[in-house]
Amino acid sequence: MKKAAGAEQSHPLFRQVYQYMHNRMERGEWKAHDKLPSIRLLAEELKVHRLTVFKAYRELTEDGRVYVKDKSGYYMSPVSSPTKESAEGDGAAISSYMLANPMSDIQRMPVSYQFSQALIDPGLLPNLFLSDYVKKVFDLYPKVMGTYSSVQGDEELRETLSRHFREQHRLHLSPRELLITSGAQQAINLIAGIVLGPLDAVLVERPTYSVAMDIFRRLGARLVPVEITPEGYDLQQVEELMRRHRPRMFYMNPTHHNPTGFTVPARQRKLLIELAERYRCLLVEDDPFRDMYFAEPPPPPFFAYDTEGWVIYISSFSKYVAPGLRICAVGCRYPFMEQLITAKSLADNGTPILNQKIFLHYYTSPRLQQHLGKLRIALQVHKEIVEEELAATGWEWTTPQGGLNLWVKLPEPVSVSALFVRAMEQSISFVPGEILDPLGEMKSWLRLSYSFAGEGVLREGIRRLAALAREL
Repeated sequence: MKKAAGAEQSHPLFRQVYQYMHNRMERGEWKAHDKLPSIRLLAEELKVHRLTVFKAYRELTEDGRVYVKDKSGYYMSPVSSPTKESAEGDGAAISSYMLANPMSDIQRMPVSYQFSQALIDPGLLPNLFLSDYVKKVFDLYPKVMGTYSSVQGDEELRETLSRHFREQHRLHLSPRELLITSGAQQAINLIAGIVLGPLDAVLVERPTYSVAMDIFRRLGARLVPVEITPEGYDLQQVEELMRRHRPRMFYMNPTHHNPTGFTVPARQRKLLIELAERYRCLLVEDDPFRDMYFAEPPPPPFFAYDTEGWVIYISSFSKYVAPGLRICAVGCRYPFMEQLITAKSLADNGTPILNQKIFLHYYTSPRLQQHLGKLRIALQVHKEIVEEELAATGWEWTTPQGGLNLWVKLPEPVSVSALFVRAMEQSISFVPGEILDPLGEMKSWLRLSYSFAGEGVLREGIRRLAALAREL
């Protein structure tokens, strides 16, 4: 097994393969007397030696979960036996894993020209208005600081969001089908912790959100990349990957995608739902940039086309209202929602009620839509400034129709890694593409976030960055 697929594993590889097959059996992927993957195919899938798979199958045979037919292979036993005592604790095989986080390292560096953070310039956020709502909340709820939220989230907020999702995005989610989390990162972490185990496959876009990859790797999952283009996904490729790897989930950011800015068209969304149902693969739709469009609103979320409960919807509001509030809503059907609520109760026992109430009263005011209208114009101006300054460089990109980032390819022989070193020396930051690539191979690409710096700083910083590239 490739080390990048997980962590510093403290259990033998054959034991990890054993647990991987055990988990698939527990999920009912095979019926009694079904033929199981051959040693050769499983070794190729998991990128381990055939002897490792043989030892795992021998353990499963001794447990009574598998039986052997001479010269025919391994088959699912009709009688399940308890797993060996020695298998206990396999879930803790990566408990000591400490992850290197180059994205965090980059963003913590103090620089004058900040193009690495996909955040919005604090000057474009409604800070003064929010302070009014803080006072209002304390007037309406004088005991709010002495009160816990329910684990699932403030009922009044969930009712409001349920109505908003139905009216604005065609999402039919009842309040009981919504969970409030402390940001999207927590939502991804909770979902992955429920769904993924060691060696489970998870489809991820290439490129994708680096923090999500870190979460999946920490759980020992195998990342299987899916290319995303201006036209969306290659659904033939997606189906082949689902057929070959049987992924537990597909983590996606299909609207104003981070970092490319691409948006998956509506037709593909419907077809991908069908593939998810056929191959029993959860679609985890991370949708933080939906309201940050420049012209036409994007297609409805994947969740709007889902009738069988194969989509989990993550909608974060922090970026464009107040990052410090950390308000995010997760929508899904039961019984998965029950598991999410349990996981949330173990994580923090509820997102702070004060944050939820402040957000609720701003969200239901006319000021929100006024703010969004102004913000879209400002972000479009920021994006156009960057494109104008890069126009004569020979760099390549696809103009995004929304979001916070420009995904740029540098021409040969310019080295992104060399440019990054020079840029940091000159107090300019950006994100090298290889950090956002599950394969770590996109060495000619970089992400420029145009949303955080003010217009003057943005223009000057991009000019300086382009000048540094010309010197290489």
